Amino acid sequence: MADVIQLLPDSIANQIAAGEVVQRPASVVKELLENSIDAGARNINLIVRDGGKGLIQVIDDGVGMSETDARLCFERHATSKIREAADLFNIRTMGFRGEALASIAAVAEVELRTRRAVDEVGAEVNISASELVSQQPVACSTGTQIAVKNLFFNVPARRKFLKSDSVELKHIITEFQRVALAYPEVAFSLSHNGSELYRLPASGLKQRIIGLFGKTINQHLVDCSTQTSIVKIGGYIGKPEGAKKNAGEQFFFVNGRFMKNPFLHKAIMNAYNRLLAPDTYPSYFIYFDIDPKSIDVNIHPTKTEIKFEDERMIWQILHAAVRESLGKFSVVPPIDFDSAPGFDIPYLPKNAPVTFPTIDVDPTYNPFDEQYKNVRTPHSSDKPRESATGWEQLFSDLPQESTPIQTRIETFESEGMLSKAPENTNRFYQFKGKYILTTVKSGLMVIDQKRAHERILYEQYIGGMQADINLKQRELFPQAIELLPADFELLMSKADELSRLGMEISNLNHNTISVNSMPVSSSVTDPAKLVENLLAIMHENQALPFDDAKHRIALTMAKASAIGYGKQLSQFEMQEIVDKLFACHEPNITPDGKKIIVILELDDFDSRFK
Repeated sequence: MADVIQLLPDSIANQIAAGEVVQRPASVVKELLENSIDAGARNINLIVRDGGKGLIQVIDDGVGMSETDARLCFERHATSKIREAADLFNIRTMGFRGEALASIAAVAEVELRTRRAVDEVGAEVNISASELVSQQPVACSTGTQIAVKNLFFNVPARRKFLKSDSVELKHIITEFQRVALAYPEVAFSLSHNGSELYRLPASGLKQRIIGLFGKTINQHLVDCSTQTSIVKIGGYIGKPEGAKKNAGEQFFFVNGRFMKNPFLHKAIMNAYNRLLAPDTYPSYFIYFDIDPKSIDVNIHPTKTEIKFEDERMIWQILHAAVRESLGKFSVVPPIDFDSAPGFDIPYLPKNAPVTFPTIDVDPTYNPFDEQYKNVRTPHSSDKPRESATGWEQLFSDLPQESTPIQTRIETFESEGMLSKAPENTNRFYQFKGKYILTTVKSGLMVIDQKRAHERILYEQYIGGMQADINLKQRELFPQAIELLPADFELLMSKADELSRLGMEISNLNHNTISVNSMPVSSSVTDPAKLVENLLAIMHENQALPFDDAKHRIALTMAKASAIGYGKQLSQFEMQEIVDKLFACHEPNITPDGKKIIVILELDDFDSRFK
């Protein structure tokens, strides 16, 4: 019987390796940027076209490569970072395996230009699907220019699974942010389809964070640092009031390398315990400086997971550092020393005669005598008592009841044992600012107010688009809103769809939009808040249960515009929500399949009283 096991050709082996290393365009960006960092570059430019599918180009001013190295770097396991097995446990560079360029060249067309400072001319290498196309000398500046074109052109199945340009760009920006945050001393730029998204000069860490995430984050940053014999921790954390609904500003770095670590993330979230609003995430930018021998970065193909020698001790140190920073910078109510009662301290001259205290005794005093009952000995610190004014303001924020308290008590006392409910009993009740309660024949109906409003708005938007009707309200003074580059690209890509729902936005200038009109049916009247809600939902729901763009954008707008939990509703508002809900085609579930209505059967109540 013939032998069946054989060695795979290098081209196939490289494609298999590419399946682990190159998952999407952002993976290529990560590897190329890290190579530039290892080359000692001080200026790195990233140029992207079509979400990275058409072109990913990185230009740096690093040390460059010789002609021989320029060709050899595309071979598997060709690296300048390690020489022996022991080097794997003392890694100080970003790359070390020698797999990235070989894997990228296996699934794309690659053009490399590079020159060292000591060389008069550089080298150009062109590779397509692991095959050398050409190699020749070229005139170029010191450093390296590498262009990756037509990613996955020879693997149609992989290219088919790539997402839209806006989604792939979002992932590219995420990788760009990670590298830019790890090395604030290096200048970076990023452009997409000819539009510059970021230009970050070399700076300190705080300025780099502001450059990436906008000026508003500056007021929420709190310094967080500590140093022990095990690890040195530095960076910034966000104040609780700056926490956001969607995660995206949480970063760990170990010796200049980005890391994902759910265990250490829990240490930070535990430190924020009872300080955050529900379902919000604080920003943090934490940097660990630790002996490379006490960590292992060679446990995952993407090198984003790191194993610590003593992870529990790191957890404790990080948790304590965050708690200390939150306590140090927390807002504590100040003491008003001006209004504190004063103390009369007598001043005695140096040679003044000493006078012994005397006691005045009234031998005729009788406490039971009528004339002494209301007599009070005066005190030097007595002051006229101020009348308690403005006490009503203490209760101004509480929801107003339709019936005064005393009236309700009298009503209850007079009707407490009636066999039937009063005829004027309200039909709807709101519970915890979240649920609408009403009685039905079979028991008690509970309606989720936010989900109900989502269903109502969704069907309104779908009906309006089908009839080509969009009810909108023009903004008298259109509001300009500055966005992050990824958010700007995402929102502008949906501008036409949003316009069909009544929300018109326009491009003002660099990453800034103008909201010109708002949907009439939206419960969110602040354009900036509606934009924030839309972006949060778009980021969280990249894969909504609709292939149709019309249904997708209608659901997104409905979620962003619906009334929130905690909003107090009047009887009229609750009645209107219930009436409109039951006029919908599908009143029981939201468009994405969540329950809106639950009925608690009367039998369930009866069984609890047995």
